[in-house]
Amino acid sequence: MSGKRASIFDAESELDVSGFVPAEAIPKVRPEQVKAVSEAANFQSREPRREIMTASPKREPRRYRTGRNIQLNIKARAEIIDAFYGIADRKGWVLGETFERAVAALERELAGTV
Repeated sequence: MSGKRASIFDAESELDVSGFVPAEAIPKVRPEQVKAVSEAANFQSREPRREIMTASPKREPRRYRTGRNIQLNIKARAEIIDAFYGIADRKGWVLGETFERAVAALERELAGTV
């Protein structure tokens, strides 16, 4: 081997891979062995804890053709999101219309003309 890296643009040179041999296979470790070692080392699991996760009800997909084409992603508490969906469902509004009405109501409130 010349110690020089092969060029992908050099079509004339032949790349010699005759000395290439795969590495020995790494022996498999049983999951219970991994668990025992990680528990002994006080390894903090990255799995989500079940008591922290809140189960939100599965909602039906909402697909409407309204001309609204810009998406807004926000983080909110589960109870606020549930209230927002509840308002939309009670009034029969699509989510975009519910959001528009909420912004308009907030603007009226801030302007003092509630």
